[in-house]
Amino acid sequence: MRGIINFFLRNTVAANLLMVFILIMGALGLSQIKTTFFPETESRLIQITTIYPGASPEEMEEGVVTKVEENLIGVQGIKRTTSISSENSAQITVEVERGFDADLIIQDVKNAVDQINSFPVGMEPPIIFKVDQLSPSYTFALSGDADLRALKKYAYQIEDDLLAIDGISRIALAGFPDEEIEITFRESEMRALNITFDEAVRAVADANLLSTGGTIKTENEELLIRAKNKEYYAQELEEIVVRTNQTGGVIHLHEIATVRDRWEDSPTRTYVNGQPGIVITVSNTTEEDMFANSDATQAYLAEFMEDNPSLSVTLIQDGKDYLNERISFIKENGLI
Repeated sequence: MRGIINFFLRNTVAANLLMVFILIMGALGLSQIKTTFFPETESRLIQITTIYPGASPEEMEEGVVTKVEENLIGVQGIKRTTSISSENSAQITVEVERGFDADLIIQDVKNAVDQINSFPVGMEPPIIFKVDQLSPSYTFALSGDADLRALKKYAYQIEDDLLAIDGISRIALAGFPDEEIEITFRESEMRALNITFDEAVRAVADANLLSTGGTIKTENEELLIRAKNKEYYAQELEEIVVRTNQTGGVIHLHEIATVRDRWEDSPTRTYVNGQPGIVITVSNTTEEDMFANSDATQAYLAEFMEDNPSLSVTLIQDGKDYLNERISFIKENGLI
């Protein structure tokens, strides 16, 4: 160490060149570093989402969650599992032990869940994914002189446009209830046509489903059979055939019931200055830059407002401002 110091004392030019090199490399590294609110750490959470329409929280717990948790016992690398059961759905969170690769453990979790062959009939296939660590980059509310359904279409348009921007991959919409289809059967028409309630319900369930039907193996390939008859709007359900007879007569659902789209009976609502609104949050992963996401979102919203003057955008939170405050605080402490 003393020899190195003596060398630079005798060769001041080399010392100055080394200092300049260090400054240049530091500036280059600073310009390329990604900005994020939280430290970059590998996610150790795996989430399993299950959807079973019409099921109560107790049915979800007994028929789905318990079976999944029992099958996960013995999977190496799992620290603990927690679950939340609610109407129609349940979420199971798997925490991976430190020292294990979550990308490898998630495949073991998928294999364990796929081995369960006693799920309730009508349950949709489980969705298994690794939970990414996100930091909110820019949160705003969309409102204006429009009903909630129209605002929702604008919000989905904004979501698609922002996702098309390089560096933005996570967007969440909130502030409005889920949509659902209400079928109200008319007793007088059902009595006149001698149709029972169970028969009508069975016809709707059989005609509106999304399920697998096995596989067909050939010499060169294997074909997966799937029934994709699930509809998502009331107008599409109105033409469901409830009954046919030998003479060719057909009775459709709209002849015995009123089918309409409606919002779920939920208090989830967002209002901005007395008008309906939708909250849109743009988040960044640990691989994305918060400053770049915030600037890109603001630039897009400026163009969007020029094309849609009847709408308004209200800023709720700009993650860049909070991060700048933290950076300034760290700089002040460093100088002190």
